[in-house]
Amino acid sequence: MRTRVTDMFGIELPIFAFSHCRDVVAAVSRAGGMGVLGALYFTPEELETELKWIDDHVDGRPYGVDVVMPASYEGADFATDELVGRLQAMIPEGHRSFVENLLAEHGVPPLSADADAGRVLLGWTDATARPQVEVALRHPIALLANALGPPPADVVELAHSHGVKVAALASTPRHALKQVEVGVDVVVAQGTEAGGHTGEISTMVLIPQVVDAVDVPVLAAGGIGNGRQMAAGLALGAEGVWTGSLWLTVEEADTPEMAKRRILEATSRDTVRSRSWTGKPARLLRNEWTEAWESTDSPGTLPMPLQFMLVSDALRRIGRSDASELATFPAGQIIGLMNQVRSTKDVIFNLMTEYGEALERLDRITED
Repeated sequence: MRTRVTDMFGIELPIFAFSHCRDVVAAVSRAGGMGVLGALYFTPEELETELKWIDDHVDGRPYGVDVVMPASYEGADFATDELVGRLQAMIPEGHRSFVENLLAEHGVPPLSADADAGRVLLGWTDATARPQVEVALRHPIALLANALGPPPADVVELAHSHGVKVAALASTPRHALKQVEVGVDVVVAQGTEAGGHTGEISTMVLIPQVVDAVDVPVLAAGGIGNGRQMAAGLALGAEGVWTGSLWLTVEEADTPEMAKRRILEATSRDTVRSRSWTGKPARLLRNEWTEAWESTDSPGTLPMPLQFMLVSDALRRIGRSDASELATFPAGQIIGLMNQVRSTKDVIFNLMTEYGEALERLDRITED
């Protein structure tokens, strides 16, 4: 296949795969697409380790890194050395009590005394994401992507000075235009079907609007997990696809077994857009956690990054308990088509086989 993005990155297939798992990233790139490592959960030191491993296992193929630098969040004007403390002080006691009561109702015990301290503030502030960018640009990455809004213009310029292209996710044409204004090279038009942070417009409606609004290549994202959907995205004007949830259940993924099992059993109706994870709307697997935050007893969610700071320890406690009914994680509606564990190579092969079959089917329909 040949589109502007395959030419831009020197890849064989216009398939971009977002994953927090380095093994998936390397496997997709080796298969001819482009793996993109989600940096959010890594400290700069951990990210250095992950990228060094990818460098050694990607066989010289291009790969990318995804960071989260939201355009707006609480504490944006706080000094870095006082950021965590001042943000912690902004969390109301009523919210803390609500979380504790919810955990108690489900029998979730406290963390053990020897448990690691964990991190209450991940890489979704300017202060915490910039060190990740600095680490990423020390490696031979081909793409730096921003998951929430337009990246800062100086970050775009810095990436370009290293010969690195920049992509950003957009959930409306207006957002796409803002990203082009700061110099991004690729816009990822992400429909509401997607897992994680996402808007309200469906993929089928969004892609042609974004394609018509900008002159840079557009990737179709949200609810794309097979070759027919890939063909539909390109038919709408996209020049490649951005996939995420699809890789949660591949053999190489480090998805916890409990989460993997629930994804394989879920239908497309089992997800919901919720602010209960980060404070911004994100599509998660629907469960008693998401329902509790929508109940009449809920104090309401807090703005980013306060919500995750509020619930971070709770999520760790849930993950170490048997309370699977509270275990929450990002997942898109495509999970309704994901019912078996496959290798990354097989997923890529099936995507391209189904894509070819879709084109042949259309050719038959249009034959004289």
